[in-house]
Amino acid sequence: MARFEDLTALLQQFVQNGPAGCGCAIAKDGKVLYEGYFGYADLEEKRPMAEDTVHRLFSLTKVIICTAGMMLYERGKFLLDDPIYEYFPEYRDLQVCVTEANGNHHIRKAKTPMLVKHAFTMTCGLPYSFGGTKTADEMAKVMAELKKKYGKYDIVTEVKAMASVPLQFDPGTHWLYGYGHDIVAGLIQLVSGKTVGQFLKEEIFEPLGMNNTGYRFNADIEKRLATFYKRDENGSMTKAPPFWDEYHQSDAIYEAGGAGLYSTVSDYLKISQMLANGGIYNGQRIIGRKTIDLMRTNHLTPEQLKDFTFPYVSGYGYGLGVRTLVNPAEAHCNGSVGEFGWTGYPGCYVVIDPSERFSLVYMHQMDPNMEQYHHHRVRAVAYGCLE
Repeated sequence: MARFEDLTALLQQFVQNGPAGCGCAIAKDGKVLYEGYFGYADLEEKRPMAEDTVHRLFSLTKVIICTAGMMLYERGKFLLDDPIYEYFPEYRDLQVCVTEANGNHHIRKAKTPMLVKHAFTMTCGLPYSFGGTKTADEMAKVMAELKKKYGKYDIVTEVKAMASVPLQFDPGTHWLYGYGHDIVAGLIQLVSGKTVGQFLKEEIFEPLGMNNTGYRFNADIEKRLATFYKRDENGSMTKAPPFWDEYHQSDAIYEAGGAGLYSTVSDYLKISQMLANGGIYNGQRIIGRKTIDLMRTNHLTPEQLKDFTFPYVSGYGYGLGVRTLVNPAEAHCNGSVGEFGWTGYPGCYVVIDPSERFSLVYMHQMDPNMEQYHHHRVRAVAYGCLE
């Protein structure tokens, strides 16, 4: 079997070739088995990567948002098969943008309503606004108009406005990475009566002791932030322009569901252990065990799974906001069926395995993130260390 020294050697190898620095932690049954930090949080300052180094999560925000959403589901605030228009009436008469063989477009009425489940499972028909499609272009226009009209606006305002955009397909017919979890964030704010950040803080972060996680910079968070680097083909690292940091500032109000949180490795390990141990961490019950099981069940149909085929997720299906392992052989993975989690654009990664009560968190801040190279090696070694 592997030893934790093998993981240390692997992470040391990583930082020799880029990223500038990385952090990794592993826990089981609520106890930390391994925690290591290597390289630099900032190369120019020679500031070492450390336990208190803060990382931009980007899409690793999704796991937290969908957990929060499902906490409200199990309180009876909504059902997964509810039409979205019951909460956002703007979504009652949706349209679909159809691309014809000659490249032209025409707009028609959607054949199916958008359900709450479609937002969780990325089957709602809305991509991200930078997706390069007609629908994505229309989303970008909506955002520009909102910024011109309001300057700063919240997630509910944006979700309502997106109802005017013709979808890329009828809800529920395909899987498409995109805006779904931002709709979930809007739903959280609507049904809880709290801002997304307030709900997360009161219901998840404070009970779990996640004091270095949130949307807004406070205290010395910004000073502890890992620098985001661009890596060229030769391995040279240059500082990348701040991306989304405007939404971390104290005067920001936008709180997205698909990205926008920051955290540390040790903080994120706490929520991952809570989810790996039936919804309980340090005696705090956050969410029900059966609700976690529903989250990590594959919800995609065979037709939708055809869209979920990029190499990084081979052998996985998709649940309620998380990838979920359905075939270890296809994944070339020594993990467990039902292991779940996600990744984030700068290189953040979480593995949550309730069958082993085990979780793994790995973070770096680099573009390209080389996630398949880094994450799958860390996953292989970490599982190899389990007795």
